[in-house]
Amino acid sequence: MVLLLQLAFQSLGVVYGDLGTSPLYVFNNTFPHGIRDREDVIGALSLIIYSLTLIPLLKYVFIVCKANDNGQGGTFALYSLLCRHAKVNTIPNQHRTDEELTTYSRSSALHEHPCAAKTKRWLEKNASRKNALLILVLVGTCMVIGDGILTPAISVLSAAGGIKLDHPKMSNDVVVVVAVIILVALFSMQHYGTDKVGWLFAPVVLLWFLLIGGIGLFNIWKYDSSVLRAFSPVYIYRYFKRGGRDGWTSLGGIMLSITGTEALFADLAHFPVSAVQLAFTTVVFPCLLLAYSGQAAYLMKNQDHVVNAFYRSIPDSIYWPVFVVATLAAIVASQATISATFSITKQALALGCFPRVKVVHTSKKFLGQIYVPDINWILMLLCIAVTAGFKNQSQIANAYGTAVVVVMLVTTLLTTLIMILVWHCHWILAVVFTGLSLLVECTYFSAVLFKVDQGGWVPLVIAAAFLLIMYVWHYGTVKRYEFEMHSKVSMAWILGLGPSLGLVRVPGIGLVYTELASGVPRIFSHFITNLPAIHSVVVFVCVKYLPVYTVPEEERFLIKRIGPKNFHMFRCVARYGYKDLHKKDDEFEKKLFDNLFLFVRLESMMEECSDSDEYSLYGQQTERSRDFLLRDNAHIAASNTDLTISSVDSIVQVQSPTPANHTLESSGQTSNHTDLDELEYLSNCRDAGVVHILGNTVVRANRNSRIYKKIAVDYIYAFLRKICREHSVIFNVPHESLLNVGQIFYV
Repeated sequence: MVLLLQLAFQSLGVVYGDLGTSPLYVFNNTFPHGIRDREDVIGALSLIIYSLTLIPLLKYVFIVCKANDNGQGGTFALYSLLCRHAKVNTIPNQHRTDEELTTYSRSSALHEHPCAAKTKRWLEKNASRKNALLILVLVGTCMVIGDGILTPAISVLSAAGGIKLDHPKMSNDVVVVVAVIILVALFSMQHYGTDKVGWLFAPVVLLWFLLIGGIGLFNIWKYDSSVLRAFSPVYIYRYFKRGGRDGWTSLGGIMLSITGTEALFADLAHFPVSAVQLAFTTVVFPCLLLAYSGQAAYLMKNQDHVVNAFYRSIPDSIYWPVFVVATLAAIVASQATISATFSITKQALALGCFPRVKVVHTSKKFLGQIYVPDINWILMLLCIAVTAGFKNQSQIANAYGTAVVVVMLVTTLLTTLIMILVWHCHWILAVVFTGLSLLVECTYFSAVLFKVDQGGWVPLVIAAAFLLIMYVWHYGTVKRYEFEMHSKVSMAWILGLGPSLGLVRVPGIGLVYTELASGVPRIFSHFITNLPAIHSVVVFVCVKYLPVYTVPEEERFLIKRIGPKNFHMFRCVARYGYKDLHKKDDEFEKKLFDNLFLFVRLESMMEECSDSDEYSLYGQQTERSRDFLLRDNAHIAASNTDLTISSVDSIVQVQSPTPANHTLESSGQTSNHTDLDELEYLSNCRDAGVVHILGNTVVRANRNSRIYKKIAVDYIYAFLRKICREHSVIFNVPHESLLNVGQIFYV
């Protein structure tokens, strides 16, 4: 219980900062033209109360937060969870052994509900439905990125606006300059990470909630306790009946009271759901209700003070301390949203939906604390542009509302699929959840549409730009992968070359990097047909990201042999989750060779135990296979079933070669001798030098392609590949050991 309370306290600083700073600007944007009737204040408060109850409390805290991927939240976490329960991944690089990972948790298909089976078949049947699901996820992701731009802008600008209240003659430009200075400082400090100052976040946010709750309670007692009538939903009906279209469009301001709810889910990573639920129900929810009720009570007596209602409702004796805490809380809220943007960018990058950018781990303790420099500076420039361009809360609030409601709609649709495919809920429960959520969120969305021309267009433009970048990058990645799959080298051709591969085998090990997890890539045939020599040992290395949040170190590498032993060719698949960082794996090459040597020893042990005098190698047709899943500490899972990815990368039976070629004897002594010889051979080759062979691929659209495809592939995708990070940098390859092989793919 003590640990749960501690985690609930810590979650305040990470999860609830954005939601907690909403009282700074809600009433101001709900009544931008002033309050016409005192009853409107009660109606608006009633809408706020029931919005907080239905969306953050019931939907997110008690339902959506349970739809996490092993504790990870956000739209891509939901998507990865769906990818494990249905074949909706658009890049077909999955292997059956991936499902044996300890983090690859999925519900059993034995008791699958008929509705889940039908939905699964419907999604898997058509490629366009898979693309539609991906686009839905990308739209939600782009809106979260837009949220990362707008949250710092409106939070810091609203907090800085408190200066002007004490100095009425001060120009609004001064407030904007102060806000911009704070924003520049905030984004410039991102590379230090939140690990060193994160311990301050929870006390600041807790103090903030206690202050706004206490001030709200004081204002209810001092000004007008009749505002508590707002707990009756009848005042919502009267509000709309009295206000007409103006009352309907004011929902755009009301909706700001639930902004930060999506950040609540996106920042779920480091806390159990029970801690998040405890913090919300005991601290966040009651303090927010008191804060809004207190402001409403103040406005009942001071209707002309709706502008800066929060600061005007603060007692004079504690004004400046509250101003300082408000500014700090706004910074914490901004930090939480920026961190969520970094996290979701990393997830998109890992799943092939974002150009390769630099990702830096800022904490040795927490896997999820990262810094993405390119995204950080783009966010800063756009955030400053929005703050300095609009100069007021109203238009930024309209933009903010548009971004938030779209993310909520996306989360509702994805959670519905989770309820059917993962939880196996009855279809009636899924319909009830979806219907109620869409009823509330579409109501807000209709109100937000009225304000598209008043600033609401900003997140739409930002999201459209990021959506174009992300979808084109993913489209190019898929087309390149499909081209490589269809142009794989025939194993019969490799075998026909003989052990020397028709070339001079020079001492050393060649690591050939490929995106294929099966088969021999086209880059290899291109290499050996243009150069007269190849290394004595060739290892095809595939770094593959899976739809899981992490892959344990001991389960990371999957080693296979390609061809007979005297070919000295292997495949190594290094598997990562979307939270893992390959660049952080400084000893990648050492771990790869450790697992390779372990594979050779274990393979020899398996041969000693085998009564068969047949030898299996990776070729064209299959009857049985042998796969080794290696673990760092000599843990191994062996399978005697067919674990191939496709019929192209399968296993063929061949009679044992004659003694003149490469004899495999059944005696333990000879086998051990062969084992030691190969291990010594590999060790000598490693000492001779390791060369990293990467494909420098140029992707072009076919001449008969449509004009939009040529624009997407030849210009947009080509430009993105030109400005993104090189593979050699991502793989941490020493420049003196790098060999690039140029090739052109026509897709």
